[in-house]
Amino acid sequence: MELRHLRYMIAIAEELHFTRAAERLGIAQPPLSQQIKQLEAEIGTPLFERHARAVRLTEAGQAFLPHARDAVEDAERAIAAAQRAARGDLGHLRIGFTSSASFNPLVPGIVRRFGELYPDVTLDLAEQATSQLLEDLRAERIDVAFLRAAASEREGLETVELPDEELWIALPSRHPLATQKRIDLLQLAGEAFVLYPRGNGRLLYDTMISACRQAGFDPRIAQEAPQMASTVHLVAAGVGVALVPASMCQLHASGVTYVRIAGEVPRAQLWLAYPAHVRRAPAVQNLVALVRQDLGPLRRRRAMQPSG
Repeated sequence: MELRHLRYMIAIAEELHFTRAAERLGIAQPPLSQQIKQLEAEIGTPLFERHARAVRLTEAGQAFLPHARDAVEDAERAIAAAQRAARGDLGHLRIGFTSSASFNPLVPGIVRRFGELYPDVTLDLAEQATSQLLEDLRAERIDVAFLRAAASEREGLETVELPDEELWIALPSRHPLATQKRIDLLQLAGEAFVLYPRGNGRLLYDTMISACRQAGFDPRIAQEAPQMASTVHLVAAGVGVALVPASMCQLHASGVTYVRIAGEVPRAQLWLAYPAHVRRAPAVQNLVALVRQDLGPLRRRRAMQPSG
């Protein structure tokens, strides 16, 4: 029994006329009659009473008709679901992000827009350190990730470079330098630093260390914090000072003051990454397309902003 047999039977049941049903289906009447005979033979009983000018459903046909309609409707829903999934309108997308990336307005903005454009795609969001996100991407535990990863860490992954952001200095609010508008990094040479561990993500750690060394000193690391938000809280507790991406300044922790860096300002780079072999997954494609779509206006606005 094939799906077309059910469609043929439904058309005849609704038209109660083989010729009109054939015209509606766009086929000749003799092949239609033959197909119905094959269906009846398979079922083992007639579905129609055939008269010279009319057709009637038998009791078997009346019993069969609603189930035939249900089967056709189920098949049509299945086809529609498959087509929507192929377009990325339906499915499941697992998104990872670092703690600092979650503060970058670009990231929650993209996730929110994706949810609005594709409401039937279930989003599974996971916050992890960059090192864990890289491991999860390669193990296919997540589909895409917003992370800060060095070039060697991104090998084997497809990536989209996102706008970088300045590093700022997070100081205890009672620190003598907290009242300044800008601070030269060399002024922090004798300070204790709270740093994001290198094991959690080499790029951000190396950027901070390199910035201090270019300023003329090696930072004295008093404490490492597993998340960027906890770095800020340790600064509030007076453990030390820290360098943080500009977007972290949204975290208004009591007892913390954010100050811009004078001179050449180090920048924190952010990437969207996903395994190369799943780049054609429709939901991933749609997210990547949305990110690329948003990047043009963002970069144009940034280029128009005055520096300093």
